[in-house]
Amino acid sequence: MTDRRSLGAITFSLVGFLFLVELSSGILQGYYLPLIHELVVHLGISDAEFNWFEAAQLLLSAIAVPIFAKLGDMYGHKRMLVISTAITAAASWWLAFTGEFWSFLIAWAIQGVYSAWLPLEVALIFDRGRRTATGASQTRRAAGFLVVALEVGAIIGALSGSRVYAATGDNVMLTLFGPAIAVTLVFFAVLFGVPESEPIPGRRLDLGGVILLSLSLLFITSGLAYLRLEASPWITVGLIALGLALLIPFGRRELAHPDPFIDLRVLARPTMWPVILTAGLFGISVLGAQIPLSTYASTPRDAGYGLGLDEDVISYLIGVYLVSMIIGALLFPLLSRRASPRIALIVAASFVAVGYLLFIPLHHEVWQVLTNMVIAGIGSGALVAALPAAAAAAAPRGQTGVATGLTNTTKTIGGSFASAVFGVVLATGAVAGVGAIASYAGYVTTWVICGVTALICAIVLFFVPKLAFADVEPDEAAPSPAGDVPGDSVSAASADGE
Repeated sequence: MTDRRSLGAITFSLVGFLFLVELSSGILQGYYLPLIHELVVHLGISDAEFNWFEAAQLLLSAIAVPIFAKLGDMYGHKRMLVISTAITAAASWWLAFTGEFWSFLIAWAIQGVYSAWLPLEVALIFDRGRRTATGASQTRRAAGFLVVALEVGAIIGALSGSRVYAATGDNVMLTLFGPAIAVTLVFFAVLFGVPESEPIPGRRLDLGGVILLSLSLLFITSGLAYLRLEASPWITVGLIALGLALLIPFGRRELAHPDPFIDLRVLARPTMWPVILTAGLFGISVLGAQIPLSTYASTPRDAGYGLGLDEDVISYLIGVYLVSMIIGALLFPLLSRRASPRIALIVAASFVAVGYLLFIPLHHEVWQVLTNMVIAGIGSGALVAALPAAAAAAAPRGQTGVATGLTNTTKTIGGSFASAVFGVVLATGAVAGVGAIASYAGYVTTWVICGVTALICAIVLFFVPKLAFADVEPDEAAPSPAGDVPGDSVSAASADGE
C-alpha cells in the first residue's frame, strides 16, 4: 500500500506546474480589463459593440469545456490540457497581430478555451490521488491553491495591463504580447512538467451527443447574448426555447447510449445533482454581479445612492474582494477536515447568501459595501475551489473530467443568464436627468437575486449525503466503459481522513 500511495501522491511539483497554468489564466482574465477603451479605439468600434467579444467567448467556452473534459477522460487530461493551452496561446498571439473587428472577435472567442483548464487540472489531480486513501482531501487542498493562483493572476493582470500599455508608448500590439508570452511559457511548463492521467482504454466519443449538446448550448447562450444586447425579445425567447428543446433528444440519446457523452444517471445521484445545480446558481453571483457592483460604487451620491468613488478606489475594492476569495479558497479544505466537505460547502454558500443579502440594508457607506463584498468573496472563493473538487470526488472513474467540466459549464450559463438579466433590470427605470445611471431598484433586485440563489444553493446542498466527498480506500474494480463503477469514490464509507 505504501508504494501504491507513493505512486499516486499528488506531488508538490504537479501542483506547482498547474499553479503556473492558473496564474496565466488569471492574467488572461484581468489583463484586458483596463485596456477595453484602448481596444475599442484600436478596432474602430463602439463601446456597445465590444459586448460581442464577451458574448462570443462565453458561447465558445460553454461548448468547449465539456468536449475537452470528455476527451480528457478518454485520452488523458494532460493531453487535452496541452492542446487547449496551445490553442489559447495561438489565439493570444492572433489578438496581438490583428486590428480588424471580425478577426479580433474570432481570436477572442477561441481564447475562451482557457475555461477548460481548471476542470482538466482538477480531474488530473484527482486521477493522480485516486490511488491513495486521501485523494479527495488532497484534491481539495490542491484546488484551493489553484484558485489562489487564479486570483493572484487576475490581480497581476489587472495591475499590469495599463502599465505595460504606458511603458510601450501606447502601442496596443506590443501590449498584447504580454498575455501571449505568458500562455506560451505555460504551454512548455505543462508539456514537460505535468504527468499524464490514466485514461480507460476502449472508450469512444458519442459524437451525436456532442452535436446535440453543443447545439443546445449554442442556442441558449446565443439567446442570452441577444438579451444582453437588447435585441428583439422574440429572438431571445426563440433561441433559448430551441436550445432547451434540444435537451430532450439529447437526454433520450444519452440514456440509451452504452458510453454516453454525459452520463445522466450519474448526474442524478444525490452526490452529483446538488453540486451541478449549485454551480449554475452560483454563476449568477460570481460571474454576473461584478459589473453591477462596480457601477454602483462609481455612481455619484447626488443620484440618491451609490458611493461616488473614482476608478482607483474601485480597483482597491475589487482587489480586496479578490483577496477575500483567496482566503475562502484556503479555508475550505481546513473546514472540510474539521467538519465535513458537505458542511463546508453549505457554509460557503451561506457566506455568499449573507454577503449579498446584507447589501439590501447596508449599502450607503464604503465600509458597508466592503464588508459585504468580503463576506461574499470568502464564500465565493471556497465554492470556486470546492465545486470541481466535489464533482471529481462524486464521479466514477472515467467520468471525472466531464463532471468537473459540467460545474464550469453550468456556472458559465448561470453567469450569462445573470449578466443579461441584470443588464435589463438595471436599465429599467434608470434615473432621469443623470445620464446612464442605473436605477436604485435595479441594484436592489440584483442583490436580492444573488442572495436568494446562493441561499437556495445552501438548501440544496443539504440533500447531499452526510459523508459525501470523503476520503475512502481506492476500489480495485475496473469500471465499465460508461464509467458506472460499483465501488466508485463517492462511497460514503468513511469520514474525511485529511
